[in-house]
Amino acid sequence: MRRLVLIAILLVGVPSFTAGQELRLPNKEGSVKFAIIGDSGEPGTGQRAVAAQMAAWRGRFPFGFILMNGDNLYGTERPTDYENKFARPYKALIDGGAKFYAALGNHDDAAQVNYKLFNMGGAKYYTFKPKDGVRFFAIDSNYVDDKQLEWLDKELAASGSDWKIAFFHHPLYSSGATHGSADLQRDLLEPTLLKRGVNVVFTGHEHFYERIKPQKGVAYFIIGSSAKIRKGDLQKSALTAYGNDSEYAFMLAEIVGDELYFQTISSRGVTLDAGSIKRAGDVQPNTGVTTQPVVPQTKPSPVQPGPAQPAKPAPSKPAQPGPAKPAPGPATAK
Repeated sequence: MRRLVLIAILLVGVPSFTAGQELRLPNKEGSVKFAIIGDSGEPGTGQRAVAAQMAAWRGRFPFGFILMNGDNLYGTERPTDYENKFARPYKALIDGGAKFYAALGNHDDAAQVNYKLFNMGGAKYYTFKPKDGVRFFAIDSNYVDDKQLEWLDKELAASGSDWKIAFFHHPLYSSGATHGSADLQRDLLEPTLLKRGVNVVFTGHEHFYERIKPQKGVAYFIIGSSAKIRKGDLQKSALTAYGNDSEYAFMLAEIVGDELYFQTISSRGVTLDAGSIKRAGDVQPNTGVTTQPVVPQTKPSPVQPGPAQPAKPAPSKPAQPGPAKPAPGPATAK
């Protein structure tokens, strides 16, 4: 009896999967697999649930690293806070060998750059390459000065990568009522992103999930609901391809050749959004579009992009005509 009780205790909090929670990514050997979280530094049930789901999904989709879009620690940042607000909730992922790469948010102390598990190497902005052809750029959107812009231009120009993916805190495009699009950061960053061929941008700051329609050839995702949500704050607009402001969430992503697949999952393990985008190839420099644009995949991909649709009922067969009735004769007077 005691053994059965122990087993029951061990199973509490371990996510289980149902038919509606299938993996919608190719999961190919040798591909670049990663996860994305944002505004994740608030201890609580939402953070714990997202962390548990991430660890469970990693068992099926072995992503190697996690992007953090800022606001990595809310409130005080003492050594015990790093433990309680990060290391403990994400212990299963850390122990399993997943690496975290952090960008700074407006609630983050600059000293985070020295925290070993954030892999920032002592810098507020940095770059890393998980595989040839793919490079990530962490940007400090709190202070976009000339020095950082010069660094970004130089690093993007020298990368030689087909996939240039930036991640930072403030969204350049957003339908949020509280914050909305970060116009200042957009004016400063967008010219360089377009000039040097950035394809994809992940941001946070807004406490919801929003997939933005590609802007000037760049795919933008907001994922700032990994530990906080602001219900009712997403005011869906002409920018919105899909959004959700009622669920804690994280993203999984996979790059296979010229296609990037994504799946956004709630703290309940339910897929909120899924699909893919494809590199359209290099184009001539143009101030109005990135030099390496992407387009949403219009044809169904092998993993059927988008949330699963309910099966359509089979069309009913038309009624079989019976024998023809004789035409009515002339009316007779009574």
